[in-house]
Amino acid sequence: MIVSTFISAIATILHTVINIYIWVIIAAAIVSWVRPDPYNQIVQLLYRVTEPAYAFVRRFIPTVFGGIDIAPIIILLALQFLDLFLVRLLLEFASSI
Repeated sequence: MIVSTFISAIATILHTVINIYIWVIIAAAIVSWVRPDPYNQIVQLLYRVTEPAYAFVRRFIPTVFGGIDIAPIIILLALQFLDLFLVRLLLEFASSI
């Protein structure tokens, strides 16, 4: 019972972290549509949090098509997949123990 509760708690925390990062990526994408002040601390924070993930995707997949960067879309799809697959898998595993 303790192990299943622990795994369930990990799955719930993972779900929360994935959802927060999804919203951070959405905020960064919206901010990138306007001309943000590069010295603004929120803009810098969004850049520092999202740019490593963008760079990872850009290393393997060409993401700029016609001046539009689709790296955020690719990352959002990957995060949704992780949320739907891995979190549900952990929850099912916890309920089967």
